[in-house]
Amino acid sequence: MEKATLGGGCFWCLEAVFEQLIGVDRVVSGYAGGAVVNPSYEAVCSGTSGHAEVVEILFDPAKISYRQLLEVFFAIHDPSSRNRQGADVGTQYRSAIFTHGEAQKAVAQAMVEELTLSNAFGSPVVTEVQNAPVFYAAESYHQGYFRNNPDQGYCAFVVAPKALATRRKFASLIKPPAQ
Repeated sequence: MEKATLGGGCFWCLEAVFEQLIGVDRVVSGYAGGAVVNPSYEAVCSGTSGHAEVVEILFDPAKISYRQLLEVFFAIHDPSSRNRQGADVGTQYRSAIFTHGEAQKAVAQAMVEELTLSNAFGSPVVTEVQNAPVFYAAESYHQGYFRNNPDQGYCAFVVAPKALATRRKFASLIKPPAQ
């Protein structure tokens, strides 16, 4: 198993998307990239801790590659928008790839360069690529948030459409329904 740590807006969206992919064993919502030890959701949302909302993904590279995870990542958020995803604004919503090792760093940097050179988003990709810092799991009520609260407003109007779009665009990477 390997880890991937990604930030691309609200972690509820990221978690809902990545936990449906084959080869993904676990997705934990949390915080990374800031200066405060063990930050709270309130500190992260205030923008004062310096952390991004991220997910830490435990995956089996024999079933899904790191590049495939990044392909999904770049498809579900706007990596050309600095410190913003839709109505979510602030450094905590920045696009970031926190790499675990040189191989991940090389893949991530190559993809950022490819997407920028191809003008895939109409603007340069501003996704940060850096070594994985300390990861702090978010409070327990954030874990599985979409699964536990599908009718909550943000989940119904923002998270659900991203999860559905992922199932359509990446159908070959979606886990079969649980029996």
